[in-house]
Amino acid sequence: MSESKLPSDIDRIVGQRVRWRRRELKLTQEKLGDLLDLTFQQVQKYEKGVNRISAGRLYEMATVLGVPISYFYDGAEDHIQSTRGALQENDEDASAPVLSSETMELIAAFQKITDPSLRKSILATVRAAAQALTPDSSEN
Repeated sequence: MSESKLPSDIDRIVGQRVRWRRRELKLTQEKLGDLLDLTFQQVQKYEKGVNRISAGRLYEMATVLGVPISYFYDGAEDHIQSTRGALQENDEDASAPVLSSETMELIAAFQKITDPSLRKSILATVRAAAQALTPDSSEN
C-alpha cells in the first residue's frame, strides 16, 4: 500500500470524532452501521482510523449523526501543529491522542455551552489549572 493511502493523524482524529458523536447519541457501532449500510467492523475501523473515510461516506455520516462536516475536523489543526512541534523537538513518531471516556465527556459537555464568553472563561480556567500543575511552570 502506498504511503498516501495509509491513514494519517487527521484520519484518526476524524474517526475519533465519529466515535464521540456516536456515543453522544448513544448509538452502538452496529446501529450506526445499520444506518449507513455498513458492518459494525467497518464502523470500528473508521473510528480507530485504520480505514480512511471517503468524502462521500463522511457526508453520509454527518447527515446520519446530525452534525456539519466541519464537526469532524474541530481541533484537528491545533493537534497537527502540536504534533509537528513535538516531532521537531523529539524527532519521534507522534500519533493522534487516545482520549479517555472522561475526557470525551468533558468535550461533549463543553460543546453544549453556547455562550462564547463562558466557553472562553472555562477554557482559560482549565489552561491555568493545567499550567499550575505542570512541573516546569514553577521554574518560570
